[in-house]
Amino acid sequence: MARGHERWVLYRLAVREAVRSVRSAFARVTAPPDLLARARVTALVIAPHDLRTSDATFADDIYSGLFVFAGRSLSVSGRSPFDYDPPSPEWAEVLYGFGWLRHLRAADTALARASARAFVSDFLANRGDPALARPVPIAARRLIAFLCQSPLVLEGADHAFYQAFLKAIGRGARDLERALRRGTERPSRLLASVALCYAGLCCDGLQPILRRATRVLSRELDRQILPDGGHRSRNARFAVELLLDLLPLRQSFLSRSLEPPEALLRAIDRMLPMLRLMRQGDASLSHFNGMGTTEADHLTTLLIYDGAMVETQRHAPFSGYERLEGGRLVLVADVGGPPRHSYSKLAGAGCLSFEMSSGLQRLVVNCGAPASGGEQRRVSRSTAAHSTACVADTSSCRFLTGEDGWWGRRVIARWLLKRWGPIVLRGPGLVTIERRNEPDRSILAGRNDGYQHPFGVIHERRWDLSLDGNRLDGEDAFRREGRTKGRPREVAIRFHLHPTVSARGEDDGRIVLTTPLGGIWHFSSQGADLAIEDSVFFAGVAGARRTSQIVLHLTVTEGARVRWQFTHASIAPEPRSA
Repeated sequence: MARGHERWVLYRLAVREAVRSVRSAFARVTAPPDLLARARVTALVIAPHDLRTSDATFADDIYSGLFVFAGRSLSVSGRSPFDYDPPSPEWAEVLYGFGWLRHLRAADTALARASARAFVSDFLANRGDPALARPVPIAARRLIAFLCQSPLVLEGADHAFYQAFLKAIGRGARDLERALRRGTERPSRLLASVALCYAGLCCDGLQPILRRATRVLSRELDRQILPDGGHRSRNARFAVELLLDLLPLRQSFLSRSLEPPEALLRAIDRMLPMLRLMRQGDASLSHFNGMGTTEADHLTTLLIYDGAMVETQRHAPFSGYERLEGGRLVLVADVGGPPRHSYSKLAGAGCLSFEMSSGLQRLVVNCGAPASGGEQRRVSRSTAAHSTACVADTSSCRFLTGEDGWWGRRVIARWLLKRWGPIVLRGPGLVTIERRNEPDRSILAGRNDGYQHPFGVIHERRWDLSLDGNRLDGEDAFRREGRTKGRPREVAIRFHLHPTVSARGEDDGRIVLTTPLGGIWHFSSQGADLAIEDSVFFAGVAGARRTSQIVLHLTVTEGARVRWQFTHASIAPEPRSA
C-alpha cells in the first residue's frame, strides 16, 4: 500500500513538473516585453549593509590561495578558483554566490580590494562553469553580494571595470526577472524577488523592476512565512539566511525614502520570535530539517533586532515545533510532518525527535546537517539520525532517490531528482499533539503515523518536564494498527548525545552522563534493553565528530510501552506516576 502511494505521488509530481516546464516554455514565446530588456544600469546609488559578520583571517587564507567553503577546501596555487573542478556542489554554490567577498572587505587593505576585483573579473570573463553559476538561488545570492560589496570591489577600479560590473548587475537582474516570469519553483521565487528588490533600490536604471519585484516579494512572503514565523521548509537555517537579507532590505527602502511593503514588515516581526523558540541554552539553534552549524554571531545579530526583553515563544503549531522550559533545562521537539514536496529538499525524518540542553551545555541532540557531502546528508536526514524511535531500521519518511522500482519509474525519479533534488515523497500524514501545564511540571504529548502504512505501528511520545529543570520523564508507546499489525517489529529508541558529553554504564542499569561544565545526569529506563552505541554529530563547527548515543532496543508485537528518565545528579531518580 505504501509503495503504491509513493508511486502515484511520483507520477503526480512528474506530471506537475512537466506542466510547469510546458508553461515556462510557453511563457518564453508569449511573455510581454521584458521590463529590463532596454534597461541599463547607469550608477549605483546605495550599497546595502551586509549583516553577515566577516573575518579578516579568511582573507589571509584567500591571499595564500586556500578557499575553504562548506566544509571543503581547495588550494589554487596562484591560479583562479574558477579554473578548478569544485570539491563539492555545496562548495561551488558558495564560490559562485560571492558572499565570501565580505571577508576581504573586513581586511580593508589595498591588497584585499585588488584581490576582490581580480576574482570578480575572472567571473565576468566567463572563467569557470556557467552551469554552476546559473541556478536561481546562486544567481540571486551573487546579485545581493555584488550590491552589498560594491564599495570593496569598485574602490580604485578603472572606468572599464566599473562599466563591466554595472553590466553584470543588469544582466543578473534581467536573468532573475525572466526566471520569475517563467515560473521558477517556490523557494527560489522568494530569494529571487529579494535580490530584484535590492537591485531596483540600489541601481539607477532598474527602477521599472522594483514595483513588480515588490509585488512578488509580498506575495511570496505571505505564502512561505507561516503565521507562527516559521518557513514552509521548516528549516531554521533558511530562516536565518532570509532574515539576514530582509532586515537590510527594509533599511534600503527607507534609505530611498520609500515605505517598505507591509508583507515585509509582518514577516520580520513573525520570524524573529520563531528563532528564539528554536534556540537552545548555548545560544545555538536546534538541529531539525536541514539545520547544521549555528553561526552564533549571525544569530546574535538577528536577535538584537527582536529586543532583549521579548518573551520567548514556546508554541509553533503551524511550523510543528514545541518548546518546554524548566529551570535551566530547555527542550525543543519536532511535532510536525514533512513540508510540502517543493520545500522538502533538506527535510529530515525526525518526527517526535527532540533536543535538550541544561544551561550552556547541550545534552541530547540530533545528528544535524553536514555542510556538504551527498552520503552524509542522506544519512543525516534518516530517522536513525534523530533522537526518536526508529522502526525496523527504516525512516518514517520516504525520500526520492532515483534507484528504486522498475526502469521507467527510475527514469522519472531521476528526472525529478535532477530538477528538485532528494525531496520527501511520503511521511507522517497526521501528527497530533497535546500540551498542558501543571503547577510543578509541563507535559507535551505527540502521536505520529509515519510507520502505520509500512509496518502497522503508531508511535506516541510523551515528555514530562519538572519546572525546576532537574528531571525529564519520557514515555514511548507503540500501538499496532492496520493489516501488518501481527508481525513483530524491531524498534530502536535513540538519544544522540552531544560530543562533549561522556556516557558510562553503572552496575544498577543506569547511565551516567558527565559534561565538561561539571554537570552530572543519570539516565534510566523501563521496558527495553539499554545500550550505549557509537554515533556521529555532523553539525560540528570543524566538521563531523564522533559521539555516543543511548539506544533502547525492543520488539513490538501487539503493542509496547517504554519509560525513560533524565535526572540531575542532585535528585534521586525514582519513577513518576502518569
